[in-house]
Amino acid sequence: MNHLLLALIVFICLFGSALAGSAVRQRLPSHHLSDDSVAVLKLATGLIATMSALVLGLLVSSAKGTFETTNAQLEGAAAKVVEFDRVLARYGPSAQPIRTQLKHNYAEIVQILASRDESRLALLDSPEAINRSEALQQQVADLSPATGNQRVLKASALQMMDAVFAARWLTVLQANQSIPPVMLVILISWLSIIFGSFGLFAPRNGTIVVVLMLCAGSTAATILLVEELNRPLDGLISVSLEPMVHTLERLGQ
Repeated sequence: MNHLLLALIVFICLFGSALAGSAVRQRLPSHHLSDDSVAVLKLATGLIATMSALVLGLLVSSAKGTFETTNAQLEGAAAKVVEFDRVLARYGPSAQPIRTQLKHNYAEIVQILASRDESRLALLDSPEAINRSEALQQQVADLSPATGNQRVLKASALQMMDAVFAARWLTVLQANQSIPPVMLVILISWLSIIFGSFGLFAPRNGTIVVVLMLCAGSTAATILLVEELNRPLDGLISVSLEPMVHTLERLGQ
């Protein structure tokens, strides 16, 4: 589901619950809103509010961790690619075709990531991308070192490729998370109860309506923030590609 659409649904649920609570207030007998009744309702609502705050805090923290981890993995992989290219440069002229192919493949990956398009990002995990990566690795494995130094460089290059590929798959897997649907439904239900109680307790006037609207919008924005941070390769909030662009400029030099 589109993240903006999800945030809009959350906003409608919360603000609608507040308006519904305000409408119910107008029809309740006065003794239902006595001091004792309101005290009990506030205690029950406070319990739900505490649970909702804890869940929202955990979701934001988890999403932020996913975003930062993905960003660190991209930076680390970019550094490894530069190091891999320099190892091939030290190996000698026979590794030059591999360096050329490496730069071509890396440029294509940067273009895909820069598109921020979910359909294009899926190409990073496509059979064609896997075949290109394995073909490049096979080219390194097929090198025939003539000296001891070249044998060491070849072994080092193969290890670096394994590390880069592992980081790449991990990044692709981690960059497609979202709030589990059941958790999302439960959280929205809790928040709707809270906003319904706001409308039930508060007098109905323009100021209260505007405040409730702003609160509903802020809460919906929090859900949007969580969803966006959970998908750091696309959407409104995404990781910086500057390290990868800088790496691309240095490849082949």
